[in-house]
Amino acid sequence: MDLSKIKNLYEIQKKARAVQKELKDIEIEVSSNDGWITAVFNGEQHLTGIQIDEDALRPENKREIEKDLKNVISQGISRAQAIAAEKMKDVAGGLGIPGM
Repeated sequence: MDLSKIKNLYEIQKKARAVQKELKDIEIEVSSNDGWITAVFNGEQHLTGIQIDEDALRPENKREIEKDLKNVISQGISRAQAIAAEKMKDVAGGLGIPGM
């Protein structure tokens, strides 16, 4: 492997670490349609916070809360994945991966 390829790989690795740090600091907030549930994710797809409105915490709302939780978590993960993919395009482009 020649020196320019090694240097290029080092730069790509450096960019990847910078993107990973940036993703960790990104906050993605997602709320249910009724506003009962709000979840916060970081760009690494980790759930960092969740709030449930006190008015929702009644036994008759159990099914709705469960549905809202599932939807909010799914939306948060999807948004975090989309952001991560967008941020990694530059890094992957440096590897010469087709389609990135």
